[in-house]
Amino acid sequence: MCLAIPGRVIDVGREHETTMGRVDFGGIVKKVCLDHVPDVQPGEYVLVHVGFALQRIDEEGARRVFAFLDEMNQLDELKEPEA
Repeated sequence: MCLAIPGRVIDVGREHETTMGRVDFGGIVKKVCLDHVPDVQPGEYVLVHVGFALQRIDEEGARRVFAFLDEMNQLDELKEPEA
């Protein structure tokens, strides 16, 4: 089963012909490819799967998914392992 996680776009830029951005997943920030949502703006929410933003999502939808993941104790899986 594939799972896409919502995140809030912090910034958008170009890297080697690719639209990239930093995305905040409830306090965890990751670099994400934004080529599939090329006109996304900072502050908007996107659904991300394996490092690729697949589509925009509204803020309420993102909050519902985060609440569900928090309830299921799945948010810790987004964090980097500690050394």
